[in-house]
Parts: sequence; C-alpha cells; structure tokens
Amino acid sequence: MTPAPVCSRCGAQRVDGTPTGEALAWVRAQERGGEHWLCPDCARAHVRDIEAKLPTEYW
Repeated sequence: MTPAPVCSRCGAQRVDGTPTGEALAWVRAQERGGEHWLCPDCARAHVRDIEAKLPTEYW
C-alpha cells in the first residue's frame, strides 16, 4: 500500500475517508526526479505558477 500524499507546501495530509471530489483535487507533480503533492488549497493558490511551469522556489 502506498503512503497517503502529504502537501509539499503546507504539510496537509490526505486521510482515508476524504470525500472523492476532494481526494481527486490533489495535484501530483514531478520535479527534479522527485514526486511532490499539493493539496487542493495550495494547488488553487498556485495554479498560475503550475501552468507556467515555474520552479517551486519562485512560488
């Protein structure tokens, strides 16, 4: 079983029993060979940065 995603920005963790709509709103990104997750709130706050493919240090 894979570990639950943890937001790389705020540290929020997706737990079992999370409503389906919210669970699907988590964003997975690969940067520098590593896997990173963003919670729905952080993804919403940084959507333009994500779409512009800015490195996370510029957020």
